[in-house]
Amino acid sequence: MAKKNTSDKNGFVFSTDPNFRFEAEENKIRDTLAPAQQTLRILLDKKQRAGKAVTLVTGFIGKEEDLEQLGKQLKNFCGTGGSVKDGEALVQGDQRDKVLQWLLKNGYAKSRKL
Repeated sequence: MAKKNTSDKNGFVFSTDPNFRFEAEENKIRDTLAPAQQTLRILLDKKQRAGKAVTLVTGFIGKEEDLEQLGKQLKNFCGTGGSVKDGEALVQGDQRDKVLQWLLKNGYAKSRKL
C-alpha cells in the first residue's frame, strides 16, 4: 500500500501555503575525489546501539560504490563486521587506530581521529 503523505529527505510532508512548491534536489552523481584530497574523520559512536561501540568514517566525497568498497576494505583489514549507511562507513568495535593506520597507508593523508 502506498502512503498518502510520503516525506522526502528534508522532512517535508505537507504545507498550508497554497503557493508552496517543493523543488527536489537533483541527485548529482559526484566523481570520487582522489584519496589525497579526501578529508575523512574517524569517530567512536555508541548512540542508539545498545552501548556497543562502532567506529564511524565520515566525510567521504564520491560515489556510493566507492564508499562501499572502502568500507569493505576497512572491515577486512580490521577483521570485524560493519556496514555502509547514510554516507558513512561503520566498523564494529573501537577500531579507530587500525582504521587511521589503514587510511594513512593507502594515501588518505588528511584523515584524522576525533
